[in-house]
Amino acid sequence: MPEIGLFPLGLVLLPTEQLPLHIFEPRYLELIGECIAQELEFGILLADEEGGSREVGTRVTVIEVLERLPDGAMNIAVEGGARFRLVELTGGRSFQTGEVEPYEDEDEDEDDERDDEAAERALALYRRLAALVPAPPDEPDPGAALLSFEIGARVDFGAEPKQQLLELRSEAERLSLTCELLERAAKTLETEREVRARASQNGKVVPGDD
Repeated sequence: MPEIGLFPLGLVLLPTEQLPLHIFEPRYLELIGECIAQELEFGILLADEEGGSREVGTRVTVIEVLERLPDGAMNIAVEGGARFRLVELTGGRSFQTGEVEPYEDEDEDEDDERDDEAAERALALYRRLAALVPAPPDEPDPGAALLSFEIGARVDFGAEPKQQLLELRSEAERLSLTCELLERAAKTLETEREVRARASQNGKVVPGDD
């Protein structure tokens, strides 16, 4: 069973998602330094409030060293890869390590592998949300096999909802949850926009010019 270095954080990195990280603790500088030198992956797990972490995480690759600072810290860019489940923590290093196993989708009927109707709805909701922000990210590939992760990588749903997506073992279920999260986010932004518009008019309706 493979052993990898672990990096518990207060965030979730989904497969295909890219993220900048600031590394400054000596133990994690050691971990990242080894991964860069030996082209190894490490694992990101969502840390909990009790000092532990979730069992399901993401294998991560350093795709670029953005900056090396005078104090030894570094800024890097990473990308999420395959999911894993932590089987057992191991010791002997300054950073956490653990034995892990692959965490893959359960077998689904061929017709259910990707619900095209749910995928179209998810894309429509993504476009609706993207239209509400000043600088939306690029649109995900409509034909992506794991569209739920492609969308989740572009929207800040928060750690807990993203962990839910990460742990679901069916693309159909992930698309369903993705639609719920997108609709909720779009409604929130639309309400905020309406409130700001009313506030700018002192709460009054301004008739249009005839």
